Amino acid sequence: MAQEKLHTTNSFDTNFFYGYILEHSPEISHLITGHPEGIILSWNRETYGFNEWESRFNYPDFGVSFAYQDMKNRYLGEHYGIYAHMNFYFLKRHLMFRMGTGISYNTNPYDPNENYFNNAYGSHLLNSTYFMLNFKKEKIIGPLGIQFGIDFIHYSNADLKVPNTSTNTISANFGLNYQMDSENEPEYHPIAERTKYSEPLHVNFVLRSGVNNMDVIGTPAYPFFTASIYADKRISHISTFQLGTEIFLSKALEEFIHYDAVAFPQAGTKGDEDAKRVGGFLGHQLTFNQFSVITHLGYYLYYPFERYVERVYNRVGLQYDFYNRFFASVSLRSHAANAEALEFSIGFRL
Repeated sequence: MAQEKLHTTNSFDTNFFYGYILEHSPEISHLITGHPEGIILSWNRETYGFNEWESRFNYPDFGVSFAYQDMKNRYLGEHYGIYAHMNFYFLKRHLMFRMGTGISYNTNPYDPNENYFNNAYGSHLLNSTYFMLNFKKEKIIGPLGIQFGIDFIHYSNADLKVPNTSTNTISANFGLNYQMDSENEPEYHPIAERTKYSEPLHVNFVLRSGVNNMDVIGTPAYPFFTASIYADKRISHISTFQLGTEIFLSKALEEFIHYDAVAFPQAGTKGDEDAKRVGGFLGHQLTFNQFSVITHLGYYLYYPFERYVERVYNRVGLQYDFYNRFFASVSLRSHAANAEALEFSIGFRL
C-alpha cells in the first residue's frame, strides 16, 4: 500500500451565462442598460481522499478559471479575469458550489475626459470574486456531461483608486463538463475513523498593511497599518473561532479629515479630529490543510470621526500557514458593499 501510486484526474467545464447588474447603489443606476453575458472556462483537479482533509470536505476540486464578461454598457466595457477556485459537492455530488477569487482587466475604466460616466471602476485592474451554484451531471455521453445553475460575479478595486462604486452581476448559466481519463478514475478513500479534535486557547498577533484611497476622485493612495491581537479556539479539524481587538492607523482618513474641514465647513469638521480607530471583532477560520478562509465581523469601539465609513465592518480573506507558527494572509476589509482596503498581513500564533 505504501508503494501505491496516487492517481488523480482532471476535468474541464465551460459555462455560458446571461443576467443583470444588481443596483446595490443608486449611483450606478445609469450604468444598468442591458443584460451582461459571458463565458467561464475552468480546469479542475479532483481529489479522492489521499490527503485526510479532502474527505472531510466531501472531496472538493480545486482549479483555475478564465472569465469573459460583456457588461452590455458602453461605459462599463468588458472584463477578462483569471481566478483560483474550489468546488464543493452536495446531494451525492450532483450539486456543486464554487468559490473563485482573482484579478480582472476592465477595458473601459473611469477617465475624467473620455469616460466620466463610469463611476464603478477607477482602474483597469480589479479584484474579482465569483460564486457558482450548479446542478452537475457527469459522464452522460462518455466523458461528457452537463451543468446549469446561477452565478454571482463581483468587481471592485478595493479603494486603490477612485471611483470604486463596483458592480455585482447575477446570472443564469448553462454549460458542459468533460472528464479526463474517466476510465481510470480512482475510488474515493474514506477516513478510517472520524475522531474529535480540539486545541486549547491560543493568542495571535497580526500586522496588516497596504494602500487605499480616501474616496475622493483625483487623490492619491495612502498607506495604512493595522495591528491585531486575538484569541482563538479550535473546536475541530476544520473550524476555529476567534475574538480580538485591533487598532487602525490610516493616512487616507487623516487626509479626508483635512479635506472635509476645508470642503464642507458646514459639517462641523475642525480638521484636528483623531484619525485612529479601535475595533473589536468576532471571527471564524475554515481550514483546508495549510490554507484557511477567514471571516471577521467587527465594530469600531473607538471612532471619533464617523463621517468616513460605517462603524460595523467585515473582513474576508485567505490565510496560509507557511512556517511553524507563522502565517500570511490577503483579505478585503469592507463596510457592507463599500470596500475600504485590501490588506496584506503577517502573523504569529503563540
